[in-house]
Amino acid sequence: MPEPDGGPIGAREPFRARLGRRVLAVVALGGLLGGTARYALGLAFPAPAGTFPLTTFAINVSGSFLLALLLVYVLEIWPPTRYVRAFAGVGFLGSFTTFSTWMVDSDRLLGHGHPAAAAVNVFGSLAAGLAATVLGLAVGRLARARLARNTTGRGRGRRYGWWVR
Repeated sequence: MPEPDGGPIGAREPFRARLGRRVLAVVALGGLLGGTARYALGLAFPAPAGTFPLTTFAINVSGSFLLALLLVYVLEIWPPTRYVRAFAGVGFLGSFTTFSTWMVDSDRLLGHGHPAAAAVNVFGSLAAGLAATVLGLAVGRLARARLARNTTGRGRGRRYGWWVR
């Protein structure tokens, strides 16, 4: 059976080849930097055993805000680019925020006999992450509206900011 594009099955390039080595490289670099930043924050602000994992909570909530803000800028404000979303969104923020650490922290709280703190960690992180995402989208869209007001009648240089003149 032919593919929807008309070619035979298996005639298409592999996904990695179509994606491009440079995009994979910027995702890997972003992941390296984001994971390193998260690890460094975990070392700088460790949570003692049996206590609420505030560092992981703050990392995940701030990452939710930053990802929402970044996506508004990448998709609605900045000119198209191939690497910013891959580097910052997928790579850096994808490894900076982490589901696994969040769940390990919740499991440790349960293991130390703190089911209420584990529940606050799970459901509080979800609620705070959602609120941070909504706030990031709102801040980004306010910035977009402000930029749109500034571009009317002032020429193209004001569209992307003072650095593009």
